[in-house]
Amino acid sequence: MGLGLFIIMIAVGAILTFAADWELEAVDLDLVGLILMAVGILGTAVYTSVLRRRRMVVPPVAPAVTDDDRRDLL
Repeated sequence: MGLGLFIIMIAVGAILTFAADWELEAVDLDLVGLILMAVGILGTAVYTSVLRRRRMVVPPVAPAVTDDDRRDLL
């Protein structure tokens, strides 16, 4: 699941909550929309925090060259 999926969930939830005027007997569309928006917001927050950790760059440590290593090259 990528970031796009979470943004789509937020958009669909907002449409169901604020723009849809459908009436279903067994389903409360306002509640479904709020749940979708909440899951989308939480998913976006978790995804961006994980992505931030992946982007941390640790500089590589150069191996130490000793005199013995230099003699082997000659």
